[in-house]
Amino acid sequence: MPAMASDRPRDQPWIFRTYAGHSSARASNELYRKNLAAGQTGLSIAFDLPTQCGYDADHPLARPEVGKVGVPIASLDDMHALFDGIPIEQMNTSMTINGTAMWLLALYVALARERGVPEVGLRGTTQNDIVKEYLARGTYIFPPEPSLDLIAETYEYCVAHMPQWNPSNVCSYHLQEAGATPVQELAFALADALGVLDRVKARGRVDDKAFAQCVGRVSFFVNAGMRFIEEMCKMRAFGALWDELCRERYGVTDPKLRQFRYGVQVNSLGLTEQQPENNAWRILIEALGVTLSKDARCRALQLPTWNEALSLPRPWDQQWSLRLQQILAYETDLLEYGDIFTGNPVIEAKVAALCEAARTELTQIDGMGGIRGAIESGYCKRELVRSMAQRMARIERGEQTVVGVNKWTEGLPSPLTTSADGGVFHVDPAAVDAAFASLEQTRKRRDAGRVKQALARLEAAARAGQPPRWSGPDSLRPAGMMEASIECALARVTTGEWAGTLRGVWGEYRAQTGVQGARIADGDGWSALRQRVESHIAKTGRRPRLLVGKPGLDGHSNGAEVIAVAAKDAGFEVIYAGIRLEPAAIAQSAVQEDVDVVGLSVLSGSHVELAKAVLEELKSRGGSDVAVVLGGTVPQSDHAALRELGVRRIFTPSDYRLVDIVGSLLDLVH
Repeated sequence: MPAMASDRPRDQPWIFRTYAGHSSARASNELYRKNLAAGQTGLSIAFDLPTQCGYDADHPLARPEVGKVGVPIASLDDMHALFDGIPIEQMNTSMTINGTAMWLLALYVALARERGVPEVGLRGTTQNDIVKEYLARGTYIFPPEPSLDLIAETYEYCVAHMPQWNPSNVCSYHLQEAGATPVQELAFALADALGVLDRVKARGRVDDKAFAQCVGRVSFFVNAGMRFIEEMCKMRAFGALWDELCRERYGVTDPKLRQFRYGVQVNSLGLTEQQPENNAWRILIEALGVTLSKDARCRALQLPTWNEALSLPRPWDQQWSLRLQQILAYETDLLEYGDIFTGNPVIEAKVAALCEAARTELTQIDGMGGIRGAIESGYCKRELVRSMAQRMARIERGEQTVVGVNKWTEGLPSPLTTSADGGVFHVDPAAVDAAFASLEQTRKRRDAGRVKQALARLEAAARAGQPPRWSGPDSLRPAGMMEASIECALARVTTGEWAGTLRGVWGEYRAQTGVQGARIADGDGWSALRQRVESHIAKTGRRPRLLVGKPGLDGHSNGAEVIAVAAKDAGFEVIYAGIRLEPAAIAQSAVQEDVDVVGLSVLSGSHVELAKAVLEELKSRGGSDVAVVLGGTVPQSDHAALRELGVRRIFTPSDYRLVDIVGSLLDLVH
């Protein structure tokens, strides 16, 4: 008689996480405690854009973004509020933070010290992957050279003081969100990890034994899309390639230190505004790609929610995604068996093909001087923009089916979107006031002299660069950036002050846009659109002129780049200067360049505030006749307010036909 499922030994499930944070530290703390009580087994902290980009809430660039896509953290006081009642010594805490990663880690260490918790036992991860910020996500601050040094020092510090902490999380998730193919995701992420480890080794601050531990603390955060068999093979390829690189490049002999350790958020790029209830099944299928294969199973999993193409998720939406994980882990027999794909010739052939293609790409990147050279030359960014353009073209031509979007588009109204809130999350408008009040209280209560001294120590460490390898007693070791940052945290230095001090030393970086050379306009409707553009040129004597602008701190530039490429292909003259532009700068460029249309791209939920600011700046400069359109994740409930402000057209994820979007821009040209 076969054994009952309950009689079989079961593997431990992966860590269940929900990526969460909003409004304020206290509101986020309440959400975390509810999620933990509901069965979540790890924390995944979402920070708001000002925190990610190194600004305090009262900075002009920060004001529209406070609390929109995550929790605002200005100082150690906010960290105390965020983790109130949560035993950090028992938590596995993941922090999605990059440009200011050392600062948030310093705040976490300072929190532990003030609570009397030994930092040696702290477990968790700082994402701390600046490369993918340059390529896909946009919350970088400093140039590559000092940014890589900040990451390297977190490795040095964590291996010595926090051995259970992952100093960085090489993040291919956002590469796939930006259009990366499986081969690009493999190669770019692995090249990223090699760049970090090469930097640690070159600095000479750790001996061979500690360096091997650095290799062992590298973790990855990957994406899993709808092609779940290919995605599962990609995970197996990641494991094989990482083991090979650690062994052959770095001489790591301990198999445990060569293990490919990864967490996942499954794909959000494929979630649709049309028929959003279909997204629940997409999320489930994507989760299978990282859980079915025991030998390539994720260590932690966080799932998006069904309505993320509509807005930020509500607590109920997050609970639904958490329940999916729990059902998969506890109601099925998934965890009772070994790897069911080992030895399968189809799987092994696919894995081998992915490995071979990724090795070829890695060799090419190595020839450019490694990942830094591939970034600074614009190679990686151009390839991602090209891949995204090709993806959008396939969907537009119907070659890639998306149910409810380009096939089977008729359906019954979804009851999920007919509730009083429309199925979308609304940020508490009082969040900004709460962030200002917290910031003001911290500044009033702190010791100004200690703050000044701590910032001077931070600046001195930044200007000195990393001290050479130290062989003397630890008590005499010159202060590094991490130690100086922890002292800043304890002194109640703010996020804006920490980042501002380092901006003063290193400056800010502007990454490549990648729109040059990509093509998208091909197939049905594009020839007719080009003829319309040529007719316009014949009548007016000039090409229609479009400025694509990314106001505020939102760095997700995929949509803006695709529109820039499509309009350029159609015959427009396109001005695109990249991300994080002030409304005044956008308006000034629009007037100086005499553009016909300004296209704003906002995905952070700050569309109303930023559109208003751009329109007011245009009016003050005599540009009231310039047509302004806006694209992004814009709930239907905000459309009327945007139109009342003067926004001429609103584009959302449901507007997937680029030929129609560019055609409507031409309609607005005088």
